[in-house]
Order: sequence, then structure tokens, then C-alpha cells
Amino acid sequence: MARPIRHMRLTPSLLLAAACIAAPAVAGYNVWTGEYSLSRQELQTELDKRFPATLRYAEVVSVQLSHPRLVLDEASNRITTHVDARLTNGLLPSPPVDGKLALNSGVRYDPARRAVLLDNPTVQQVEVAGMAQYREQLNAIGAVVAQQLLKDYPIYTFKPEELRVGGKDVEPGAITVGKDEVRVEVKQR
Repeated sequence: MARPIRHMRLTPSLLLAAACIAAPAVAGYNVWTGEYSLSRQELQTELDKRFPATLRYAEVVSVQLSHPRLVLDEASNRITTHVDARLTNGLLPSPPVDGKLALNSGVRYDPARRAVLLDNPTVQQVEVAGMAQYREQLNAIGAVVAQQLLKDYPIYTFKPEELRVGGKDVEPGAITVGKDEVRVEVKQR
């Protein structure tokens, strides 16, 4: 003999819990803090797209940059990009000079591009073995490299749907550099 089918009555709170579980999560958005969290790896992946890069100065010096390494500096709320550099003099038949640059940037949001950008990059450090006497010139080249390569470079671009939370339009606000991520506060428009 077949058993009668019992109908289960779903309470509103059970329905709400089921809807929350079934709804797709917005990547990196924390509903409790109202922030997007951009992981170091996500940011590194975006930065990797910019390299390798070659910059030329007055057709005399060529600077090849490669292997970017991102460091998040929570204390200063800034991002440091370490890169390998190779300088080649186009006028003199001398071997290339290898070194390292550390470029330090703030972060800001650009509403027109819907992107978190590196802001006001500066040279933090230039290391070139055996070239101490050229420190001033190398720092000048590093400053130009920082501006040309990283100024206003987007490290994260929001998709339109990421700027809509709970059916309401939101906009990024304060940006905080953490130890392992960059957090972008969002607020209702």
C-alpha cells in the first residue's frame, strides 16, 4: 500500500535562507562590511598584463622591465611594485646593465573607468650593482619609468553588475591597502 504524500509547509524564514544559499555570490563582496576585497593574487594578475615593457629615452637609453612583484604596504596604505630592469645604451657598444626598481604607488578610484588605479607612482629604490656614481641619473630614469608605466594603471575594473548590490546602485568610496588584499568600501548612491 502506498504511503500518503506529506506536504511540508515552508516558513518565510526557511524560504529566505534557501534563497540566500541559491543566490550566486558576488565575487569578493562582503555583505557584512560593505566592501569588495581584491586579493593580492587578483592584483598581481592584472599587473602581470603590463609586463614585460620596454621604454626608450631620447633613442639613447632603453629600459626593459620584467617580472613585477606586488607588495601591499598596510602601514602606508600604498602598493609597491618591484621589477627587474635591464638598461641598454644605444650609442655605446657596452653590455646591458641589470638592476631592480621599486616603484611605490597610492590607489584611487576613477568613476569614468569604473576602475581602481595606481596613483602618483614614485621611485622608492633603484639597485644597480657597480653604478653608485650614476645614482642620480638612475633615479631620474626610475622616476620617468614610474610615471610612464604605472601612472593611472588599472589594477581592478568593476563590472557594471558589481556596482549594484541588493538592487541598488553603489559607488566605491574609501580604499584601504591591507596585508593580503585591497579593500574597497562601497556606499549607496
